[in-house]
Amino acid sequence: MRDAVVVVGPGLVADPALLGEAAEREFAALGVRGTIVHARDAAEVRSCTARAGDSGTAVVAVPGPTPQARELMGRAAGPVVWLDLVRADDTEVGEGAVHLHGRGVEGLAWAIRHAVHRLSHPRRRVPYGEHRDQWADLYLPALPADPPAADSAGMAASAGAPVAALVHGGNWRSVWAADLMDALALDLVDRGFAVWNLEYRRPDPHGWQATTDDVAAGLNALADVDAPVDLDRVAVVGHSAGAQLALRAAADGARVSLAVSLAGILDLVEADRRWLGSGAVAAALGARTDAGSRLYGTASPLLRLPLKVRQLVVQGSGDELDLVDFGRRYARAAREAGDEVTYLEMSGDHFAVIDPRAPIWRTTALAITETLR
Repeated sequence: MRDAVVVVGPGLVADPALLGEAAEREFAALGVRGTIVHARDAAEVRSCTARAGDSGTAVVAVPGPTPQARELMGRAAGPVVWLDLVRADDTEVGEGAVHLHGRGVEGLAWAIRHAVHRLSHPRRRVPYGEHRDQWADLYLPALPADPPAADSAGMAASAGAPVAALVHGGNWRSVWAADLMDALALDLVDRGFAVWNLEYRRPDPHGWQATTDDVAAGLNALADVDAPVDLDRVAVVGHSAGAQLALRAAADGARVSLAVSLAGILDLVEADRRWLGSGAVAAALGARTDAGSRLYGTASPLLRLPLKVRQLVVQGSGDELDLVDFGRRYARAAREAGDEVTYLEMSGDHFAVIDPRAPIWRTTALAITETLR
């Protein structure tokens, strides 16, 4: 059983009992031995974070506001997940560490998951640009015990694994990051996929063009990876806002054989008109639909049909009704436009589609596997 430690720095503005309840729930869900330490000073924060990675210990540090504790974020190396409950853009952390921020007390659950997940399977970080958010984590499946068989012409079958390229959501806002897809990455690599978990610059600090450029560049970078992957069997899998980015990339000509929408925001015009995510669409694109119709025409998957790529549209019936509406209308329009589309709607909420324990994800994973077989 893996150990996990949550270190709460001095002066943190949050109810200690509530932090403990949130942490204990996540420890139980992940099946880890968890400890919560309320550090008296920066020296105790330093001592606790030094355990990161030691004998498989997952460490989350919530440094709080004191300058002495916050200075540790940039100095301490190792696989620590540093968590700010408030938004804290441009915070630098030490080598090997991760910074999550702006998700409130709920962010503690995501931080614990990420700390545990990142120690569960080897991954290699591959940059595709110079900005710190231009990277993908590459997971490779275990090599088969036997070499690939030869085909009828005497040629060895490809040893390359099919690829699942993951594009996270989060309403295109920078407080959400690629850690959202950790659990799917681990599930898919166990199913024999190479996984490319893509990070990208989000539009709130960088603008819409940077986001779309990064998703395209990140998918293109797969071709340069020195790893046994089969580039003829690539599924791009996007969740929520990431589904819009994934399907838009497919429409723009990304080299993929399957585009998967998990609870996707697939009709940006109606999403803006209905003010989904407290205006997330207009905030991301920088314009309302009436003022930026041409921009919406290139960005909205519904308006890009036909994509001319096979698609799997997955939607939880317990999600927001607007997203259910988008998924159903999109799948119908895609078929009418001539695309090959499978629409899968099952019980589940917005996050069930990225939860490996949920039946809707297990059914989705089987469908992806069958398509790329």
